[in-house]
Amino acid sequence: MKASGAFAIFAAMDSQTIVAPMTPAGVSAVAALRVSGSQVRLVVERLFGTKAAKGLKPRMANLGTARDPESGKVLDSLLFIYFESPNSYTGEDVLELYPHGNPLIVRDLLQAIRRIEGVRLAEPGEYTRRAFLNGKMDLTQAESVADVIHSANRAELENAHRLLGGALSKKIATLTAQVKDISARLELDVDFAEEEADPDFAGWEARFVSIRESIQQILNSFHGKANLSRLPLAVLYGAPNAGKSSLVNALLGEDRVLVSNVPGTTRDFVEVRLFLEGGEIRLVDTAGIAEHATDELDALSMKKSREILEEADLKILVLDGTDERTGGALQTRDEIIPDFIVVSKSDLTSCHPERAKRVEGFLSVSSKTGEGLAELKSVMNSALFKKRENVEDLWITSEREKACLEDAYAGVNRVLDLLRRNPAVELLAFEMQLVRRALQSITGEISSEDILQSIFAGFCIGK
Repeated sequence: MKASGAFAIFAAMDSQTIVAPMTPAGVSAVAALRVSGSQVRLVVERLFGTKAAKGLKPRMANLGTARDPESGKVLDSLLFIYFESPNSYTGEDVLELYPHGNPLIVRDLLQAIRRIEGVRLAEPGEYTRRAFLNGKMDLTQAESVADVIHSANRAELENAHRLLGGALSKKIATLTAQVKDISARLELDVDFAEEEADPDFAGWEARFVSIRESIQQILNSFHGKANLSRLPLAVLYGAPNAGKSSLVNALLGEDRVLVSNVPGTTRDFVEVRLFLEGGEIRLVDTAGIAEHATDELDALSMKKSREILEEADLKILVLDGTDERTGGALQTRDEIIPDFIVVSKSDLTSCHPERAKRVEGFLSVSSKTGEGLAELKSVMNSALFKKRENVEDLWITSEREKACLEDAYAGVNRVLDLLRRNPAVELLAFEMQLVRRALQSITGEISSEDILQSIFAGFCIGK
């Protein structure tokens, strides 16, 4: 179903064919560009020749040599695929080009296509906006495209895929259908208000309470994008030379942090990104925390370590397995309480098992041999990405959808208040219209140009 509304500005813009890269700037084996609109066949003809344009078949990969339409200069030998309207992402004719990932090639191709009459550079989110306007997806699904791209962990990504698949749309459609059914009855009562006795609203309160509860359930699932986009923070801390920096390098699988046998090598905390099974996290290696600072710089380093620990979602105390005092280190003089304890350098303590036994409830690891690293990652993953009880649950992340739901919820409350005061049917009908419009705004059945412009302006070019 084509989205409703008088989108005059968008309609004028959509008469033009658009082009943009689908892959980020930089060197790669393959890049991708997308062209969408009525001039797609002309683009194929200008780049690859008349024969290629006449022999164009939907969804078939073609190998061709792209030439500049003006100079005839060879741009690249590449694959291209044609998607015929309406069976494409945007619902229009679409051409996807897969050149070699040299930025010079991508730039030359882009400039050559833009010089063809009727073709311009796409605006941010314009492909998805056209998909919405052409009925390929509703507004909740369109908004979820950005969530799919920017999800920072698996739970968010799975939720974004459920939204893109229409899980929220179905819930809203069910609610809208219930409201429409009641509205139709009320509108009928309004039309015949002078001919019939007062309408019987017995049992209606329970229906409205049920609708309100459904709306509240969706509202309760709201997670702000600001909170979702924050990566979990795990912080390693402990005494100087406990093996924290070596452990960070071992977890990353590369020498990212400077390592030395000299205590106090790390003077400031070092932050890296680590990918776990559940998603990406921030991992921080802090300066060693000793009983007494050796100088002013050392005191400042320990102060910064304590400050970053206050922000941590997971505090991991690293103890030196070769230190005779490791067992007593748990009786820390510091007030920092660890969430988990790691005893490092297990490859050096294997001949002294009595040392390892001094600490209970710990994980023994070796940055040199890799012992315990997989278990440590598993512990971190479980702590930072807790499994949800019901994987079928979904949450909303859009402030716009939240505001629409709040409007609908407030409208249902007003209806319930009117019912209890035995109101005129006209008032009930009016309030139900407002509830219905609020719900329809969520999926885009009712939308303004300003709202659409605001939504899609936040997308990247090429999506």
